[in-house]
Amino acid sequence: MNNETTPTLSPARWYVVTILALVYALNIADRYVVSTVLEPIRKEFALSDTGVGWLTGVSLAFFYIIAGLPIARYADRGNRRNIVAVALVTWSGMTALLGMTQNFWQFLLARIGVGIGEAGCTPPSTSIIADNFPRGRRAFALTLWALGLPLGAWLGSSVAGAIVDHFHSWRAAFIALGVPGVLFGAIILFTVREPVRGRFELRGRTDDAATFVETCRFLWTQRSAWHINAAGAVICLWGWGMLFWMQTYFERAYGLSTSEAGARLGTIYFWAGTLATIATGALLALPQMQDVKRIAWFLSAIVILSTIPSFLIFWTHSLSVATAMLWIVIPCVYLYMGPTMALLLNFLPPTMRAQGMAISLLAANVCNLIVAPTVVGWISDTLAPRLGSNAESLRYALLALSLTGFWAGYHYLTSVRTFDSDDVRLGHPGKLA
Repeated sequence: MNNETTPTLSPARWYVVTILALVYALNIADRYVVSTVLEPIRKEFALSDTGVGWLTGVSLAFFYIIAGLPIARYADRGNRRNIVAVALVTWSGMTALLGMTQNFWQFLLARIGVGIGEAGCTPPSTSIIADNFPRGRRAFALTLWALGLPLGAWLGSSVAGAIVDHFHSWRAAFIALGVPGVLFGAIILFTVREPVRGRFELRGRTDDAATFVETCRFLWTQRSAWHINAAGAVICLWGWGMLFWMQTYFERAYGLSTSEAGARLGTIYFWAGTLATIATGALLALPQMQDVKRIAWFLSAIVILSTIPSFLIFWTHSLSVATAMLWIVIPCVYLYMGPTMALLLNFLPPTMRAQGMAISLLAANVCNLIVAPTVVGWISDTLAPRLGSNAESLRYALLALSLTGFWAGYHYLTSVRTFDSDDVRLGHPGKLA
């Protein structure tokens, strides 16, 4: 058994975090590129806003969910490194295949393949990191891992937009972003080691994974984990739901081209997201922030305060004001990822981590890939005849979505109430750190 005094700065551990962050960046890039080319796809396939939500969001999420749970079940007992490598090759190959599709059904089938592949990324990756760092350092390590978010968003927005502009084809962006992931899979297989499961835990170090039912039952009774999971899901509805439509909204509302909107948004995603993630990592590295209650309070305050400028993005008719508000909101959307995952992992036994993370991602992806695309699209389609503009109808739909940030803040605040009792239940008496 190891403890909190075990050195955490060995190069091998940080190499693992770096490599898995790059994997995450490719994951996000392959997902973001769809939002970047959403409008060209909608026009070529003659889709409504609801239809494009089903094609690009629901198709990914549904099969992500179906594949995610059995993959996570295996990750709690098998080799997680191999799962990540195979998943990376799968979703990257399918992303490249998206660039070769010629109709709605071909695109749908390839998008389903992307969803199945992406299901093997985050649960095993975060479980690997959790077994490389003690409890008090996981929030810091996972925040650095989350740097893959802004990097991937930049690749999927600015780089993808430039590729579309250069080749005059939305298909080129998928091919350019998909091929590198196939090659990167070999790096994972040959350079990342599978860590000992549960190496830093006081109890629960075993190779016998819990069943899915046992994991669900535990999450339901572990109230702190339940509220953390709910907070993360609602943030995905709020933040990633807005970002799913942001490129399309800027093109419609302000007449920007695909490359112009992609460059504007990608710059914000990269710089604001990166700086916010680094600053959050530095904050979480402080001794005082190893108290997880402070992390939950910090996340609650950030999301509640940033909900106001998120509303103003769609309230204003000024491109300059909307851009300025994005510089405030984007960091808040990005910085929650690592700390929230660390909070959840800290309240799960080692034998439930991958499945617990898969359940968390199931809720998150239902919110940001099913509810946000389809409900926002449906509201937009419903209002468009009355408002006489699909730009204005999308604006009102996104105004409603922006207010859900307050809901996420409530769950972070509520989770703190049972931190102490739930920590004792895991066999870690005393103040959790």
